[in-house]
Amino acid sequence: METEMTPSQSLQLIQDMVRQAKQSFQKSNFYFLLWGVLFALAGVVDHLLMRSGVGLHWVVWPVMGVLGGIISGVHGAREGRRQGAMTWMDRVQMWLWGSYTVTLVLLIVAAVSWGRDPNPFVLLLTGLPTFVTGALIRFRPLMVGGVLFWAIG
Repeated sequence: METEMTPSQSLQLIQDMVRQAKQSFQKSNFYFLLWGVLFALAGVVDHLLMRSGVGLHWVVWPVMGVLGGIISGVHGAREGRRQGAMTWMDRVQMWLWGSYTVTLVLLIVAAVSWGRDPNPFVLLLTGLPTFVTGALIRFRPLMVGGVLFWAIG
């Protein structure tokens, strides 16, 4: 049996949901900044090593990926303990980006084993969780970033 909500209860529920969405976005900022900086550094270092004639210039990418994974895992574990309960938005983002990571690793391994450059596939794949996250938190720059990943890929 459904219970009727008063107008003030409805307003309070809406305000709580907006507050949770803002908090979820603020928590996500760390990860977007971390991965943005790591990937920008990886791109610059990869380019410099390649121009210097280093044969294994590409190794910087998995190194940065592992480093980012460790930092994200430690930060996420600390935040999870501090926060306690996960919101619905936290859970959606965790599964979205976690499944992206698994798919990303499998895609890179497959592309390399087929003798293909994985970069276009990585860019195309990265557009999906970026765009969806932007849509979920209603942040247009992230949605535009997702579209740019698709266009560049």
